[in-house]
Amino acid sequence: MLTHSASLYLASVLIWGSTWYAIKFQLGVVAAEVSLVYRFALAAIILLLFCLLTRRNLKFSLRQHGTIALQGLFLFSSNYLIFYWATELLTSGIVALMFSTVILMNIVNGAIFMRLVIRRRVIIGAVLGIVGIAAIFWSEVSNVDNNADTWRGLWMCLIATYFASVGNIISALNQKHQIPVVQTNAWGMAYGALIMTAYALISQVPFNYDPDMAYSLSLIYLSVFGSILAFGSYLTLVGRIGADKAAYAALLFPVMALGISTLFEDYQWTLRALCGFALVLLGNYIVLTKRRMHSE
Repeated sequence: MLTHSASLYLASVLIWGSTWYAIKFQLGVVAAEVSLVYRFALAAIILLLFCLLTRRNLKFSLRQHGTIALQGLFLFSSNYLIFYWATELLTSGIVALMFSTVILMNIVNGAIFMRLVIRRRVIIGAVLGIVGIAAIFWSEVSNVDNNADTWRGLWMCLIATYFASVGNIISALNQKHQIPVVQTNAWGMAYGALIMTAYALISQVPFNYDPDMAYSLSLIYLSVFGSILAFGSYLTLVGRIGADKAAYAALLFPVMALGISTLFEDYQWTLRALCGFALVLLGNYIVLTKRRMHSE
């Protein structure tokens, strides 16, 4: 993997791995959909101002705005809201495990919508990674209750993950059609904020604000780092190495989150979790190295 791609990959993992902790401060006083409006509206304003200051082209055709709006729908609004709902029904470990399936979804969606070749080593790496994530969160996986709320949460996770995968593919297609990532994200996050605003108004959710400093700081962090920088890095990576390979970063997000939990929440690593981490790293190596398997 090229050095620039490696830095984009690392940035995505480090930033999004830490957003799991920051999101905790967004939940509670303000409804999830309203917090998402604030997050993506702030990110869109900053990105649009950046584009204006750097004189980047912000004029696109109606058709291009349509695909950008679709990216906003699937990647900057609905998927997040559904994940927030699922988090209320499931533990973070189960949510992380379900989201790890995005790599398989990206492989399938890439083949369907972009006619990409399904690479054997990516499939093998993905399976190893998902097994590794399951091992890391085994204590939560093995204690899942078999009830209606659990199944509803699992379905929500799968739907939200699929939406995110579709958003990945739309981004790859936008880049293929020469629509720059920065401008796409600027308009896409604006559309995402508008979609969430419309949903909040229809649902009659109050647009309140949490005056606590932790809420404001986490909102700024999620907007600047979790949205502008992380999505900028990740979606650029999607365009460079493909949605299937880039999605493998999703397997490292929860591992990074556990690293933060180890420092701030006294998380204790077990032998099973360490073995799971080793599987994730092995899968990471198989997916991202250029070494080809004989049958490929």
